[in-house]
Amino acid sequence: MQTNRRDFLKQAGLLSAGTLTLGSVLTDALGASVKTYGLQLYSVRDVLPTDSKGVMTKLAQMGYKQFESYQGSNGFLWGLEPAAMRSFLNGIGVKMVSTHFDFKAASENADTLQKYIEMANGAGLSYLLCPYIGAQKTWDDWKRVADSFNRVGEVVRNGGLKFGYHNHDYSFRPMDGKLPQEYLLTHCDPINVMFELDMCWIEAAGQSAVDHLKQFGNRYELCHIKDYKKEADGKVVQQDLGQGIVNYQAILKQARKSGMKHFLIEQEQYPISSMVSVKDNADYMKKLKV
Repeated sequence: MQTNRRDFLKQAGLLSAGTLTLGSVLTDALGASVKTYGLQLYSVRDVLPTDSKGVMTKLAQMGYKQFESYQGSNGFLWGLEPAAMRSFLNGIGVKMVSTHFDFKAASENADTLQKYIEMANGAGLSYLLCPYIGAQKTWDDWKRVADSFNRVGEVVRNGGLKFGYHNHDYSFRPMDGKLPQEYLLTHCDPINVMFELDMCWIEAAGQSAVDHLKQFGNRYELCHIKDYKKEADGKVVQQDLGQGIVNYQAILKQARKSGMKHFLIEQEQYPISSMVSVKDNADYMKKLKV
């Protein structure tokens, strides 16, 4: 039986679609690892400032392929010129994708914000992130926060980068029956503001990260992965990954479905030491199937 070109292409297309569908089903059933994961460098804040290159080299050897920096005493590039930082990271096979920065200073001074934008661009970063604003007392206060995010975000976007906000637990705790985080998500312009979901803090606030991602996942491009337990008095104590109560198999599976781009480990409390914990966390990520 002869098959014309149109029929052949239709059959091939169906076969390809079927193969892709089968691959997706198998991935959902069997799970797949998160091959590219990074580290928020605040996790090693006790050793990084005195030997930034040495510590980052060790982290690369552990398997971290991405870094997110933070603003320390020597800035978020740790005293290096942007081009020098970019060259060094290329040499160890790591990309610095983002940094937390001094949002308050940048929002109050246009020259400071422009300086941060130029530094981030020069080092090859893609995101500038506000790490913390604190709980607000009124919805007018939250409106002022959203307005400042939109204003700074527009400047950052015009500078060739993306601006975002990293949550803590306070924005996921209800105020007058509503979540401040959802207020920010609906009042910040998606063109100018994206978000980084800290999966520990949303869960610690009593909210479901899976449900939140199902509803708002398209607004999040980065996430923080860290585990915790709660003591009898309700105090949150961070743990190495897999030693706490956060169900990362379910959460990261949903995060992948939602289009999460960057998976960044962060830890601020350690059973032994920061470097032991980040090594254990890297090993956990290599084995985790989501």
